[in-house]
Amino acid sequence: MIGLLGAVMMVFNTIRKEKLTMTSGILGSIAFSFTFSLICFITADINNTKDFAYATYVISLVLWLFGAYGLCSLYRLIHGQTSFRLVTYYLAAVCASQCIIALMIDNIPAIQIFVDSFAVQGQEFYEEVDRLYGVGAALDPAGVRFSVVLIMIAATLNHDVTTRKSITNILFLLLSFFIIAVVGNIISRTTILGLSLASGYFILFSGVFRLRITQDAIKLATWFALFLVSAVMISVFLYETNEAFYKYMRFAFEGFFNWVEQGEWRTDSTDKLNSNMWIWPTDFKTWMIGSGLFDGFIYSTDIGYCRFILYCGLIGFSVFALFFVYLPMYFARANPQYTIMFLLMMALSFMIWVKVATDIFQFYALFFCLDRFVNDRVPFQNRSYENRVLHPRYI
Repeated sequence: MIGLLGAVMMVFNTIRKEKLTMTSGILGSIAFSFTFSLICFITADINNTKDFAYATYVISLVLWLFGAYGLCSLYRLIHGQTSFRLVTYYLAAVCASQCIIALMIDNIPAIQIFVDSFAVQGQEFYEEVDRLYGVGAALDPAGVRFSVVLIMIAATLNHDVTTRKSITNILFLLLSFFIIAVVGNIISRTTILGLSLASGYFILFSGVFRLRITQDAIKLATWFALFLVSAVMISVFLYETNEAFYKYMRFAFEGFFNWVEQGEWRTDSTDKLNSNMWIWPTDFKTWMIGSGLFDGFIYSTDIGYCRFILYCGLIGFSVFALFFVYLPMYFARANPQYTIMFLLMMALSFMIWVKVATDIFQFYALFFCLDRFVNDRVPFQNRSYENRVLHPRYI
């Protein structure tokens, strides 16, 4: 629906401006996705299968772009602009709300009945495996999206001066961050990847470890420490007093509990991945062009690397992997102040394929539709760095 709105708005704006502009990044993305889709189509044809799971990836990419354009059009209508800061605020609010809704669904039957009455999302399976779910948010895909948003929150707190000067905005983002960090891990333990990357990003680049520490850096670090202590205290209290929360925490941070209690960092899901799911092609042809099979649990594996290679071979997977190197490098060149964020998003793309076959292009689609990345800079940065980010280019 949002994609349809985006298509209508794009036609309207094209007629109004009498021209349609498109960046090299979008053209490059379409080229990569078309090449990958064509390889997948040829793979399915050569292997005589009807499994076109990723042969239509270019269509999905275009729909994501239209959806992002429609969403950003709404932002401009409401706020008069579409900035990285604004998008981060909305994504943080949505993800934190999904976490709260998931807890409500699991603990309030009336809420569960209401949500299940209009959202058909395979909730029978979620109940069978005893997993929390929101509205279209569950399992690893939700964890991947939570992870990206955690990284974006850290980037906004680190680099956006407007945010750093507003206590209200800082409190909102920190509250969202810790809600997603805790409840997001209960929904999907994949969220721990984003939590780890975002925490390291925040600690190293918030300005606390500079020779000259600014007042806003001290304020931000103080609020972060207060939220961290509060989150730990509340979690410990609920862990000791609430049976449901006790089970939540044992699942969400199973690796930590096993490390403390048994001296080994492991989880049941990683054990299953390591023992059962590393399944590779057994002949040269499949290694090169795959078997043309992807849908369902055809090879009894969720591992992204295995599923992609088994489907379209090293040829197809190499193009897909290069696509998620191209995207962050393109945006990093256009917006140097957010280089670390894009590098972390690139790292996350390759990390999640150890667990699940999904991607994060929908976030890049939003970035393509921004007016520009905010040009606010944290005071007292290195002079050469200031010169590079003083005039960030439009996307």
